[in-house]
Amino acid sequence: MLRANGRLRVTILAMLMTAALAAEASAQVPAAAPPGPVNCQTRPGPFVPPMAYQSTEQLPDGRVTFRICAPDAVSITVTSPDMAAIPPGYPPGTPSGLAMSKGEFGIWSATTTVPALPGNYRFAYVVDGVRTPDPQGTVFSEHQYGISSIVEVKGPAGDFQTFQPAIAHGAVQTVFYWSRSLQAVRRAHIYTPPGYMNGSRKYPVLYLVHGASDSDDQWTSAGHAHNILDNLIAAGKAVPMIVVMPFGHTPPRPGADPSRGMLVNQDFGDDLIKDLIPYIEANYRTLNRPETRAMAGLSMGGAHTLNFGLPHPDLFRYIGIFSMGLGFNNANPVSDYTAAHDAALKQAAKQMKLVYYAMGREDFLYATVAPTRRMLDQYGIRHVYHESGGGHTWMNWRDYLADFAPQLFR
Repeated sequence: MLRANGRLRVTILAMLMTAALAAEASAQVPAAAPPGPVNCQTRPGPFVPPMAYQSTEQLPDGRVTFRICAPDAVSITVTSPDMAAIPPGYPPGTPSGLAMSKGEFGIWSATTTVPALPGNYRFAYVVDGVRTPDPQGTVFSEHQYGISSIVEVKGPAGDFQTFQPAIAHGAVQTVFYWSRSLQAVRRAHIYTPPGYMNGSRKYPVLYLVHGASDSDDQWTSAGHAHNILDNLIAAGKAVPMIVVMPFGHTPPRPGADPSRGMLVNQDFGDDLIKDLIPYIEANYRTLNRPETRAMAGLSMGGAHTLNFGLPHPDLFRYIGIFSMGLGFNNANPVSDYTAAHDAALKQAAKQMKLVYYAMGREDFLYATVAPTRRMLDQYGIRHVYHESGGGHTWMNWRDYLADFAPQLFR
């Protein structure tokens, strides 16, 4: 019995010595650190998102840094049709995009070399030849096909195109309606001014059209038309109005060349006049007289306004043409236009309250100004001409809207 107890004591002592030696050994070897991220796409756990990073950053001097996580990419550029510091690739053959550099964890970045003016800018990335919006983005702008991301460069407090917290705000709705003319479902964006939702007042209407390859989303997502109208109305500079933003493209007809008829698109005119205007006047509190309707548009939308607004003084008495004129992609533009609209233009000379025409001196369509203004003068159509610097950009179109809207419905 004594011998058994001795063996037990020896066993316990050996176990204690083994544990002590193991503890000493573990104290000498540092514990392994938890594995770090392999790259910016690594997920540490099943419910943990990948590495967070800021995809767009406005620097104190106004320059903008862009970032994207793409650890396996070979080449990336950031592109923008709006930001002057990023080569647009137009005309064809000129540089396109701002080259990005690969950094730690596979995050690519690029910073513009010059500051960007305050405003709203569309952009996208081209990753190994594939165009993609910002994967980290939350604000987008829809085109006819596809989308772009949006980066807003903040301006000073009170800037005419930014959201001002201290004022009343209108609302923007997306509506769908049936076009009997086109036998298709169509979409439009509708801005209603502050007070519309809680009131009974009726309002004048501006029909405002986007440019080629864009959509009815563009005047709000890229153009900030709702902010511009809110700020003008709050300042007492513009009459409260409804703004209808139609989709300027129409479904291609079977067998037709989709590039033809873009600027003289009778399908758009039929849909606007026969379907959209009646829909708006049946569903919104509108003042339904020519004196309380306006039409304006930029680029292709300016062509739509020339073709379906100016020749219709029976519908519209206020017209705005931004960055478009007669003579683009047409060998005999003025004679074709006047032959088609001669009687209506003579009537427009008597009845139009405002024809507003705006163009940038660096716009690739600047050469269309002279023949268009000669045509207006030939018919005795008085017009306000606004010539600015810059080109075919949203920087100009937002300014034109801010200049045009206060002159409406006075």
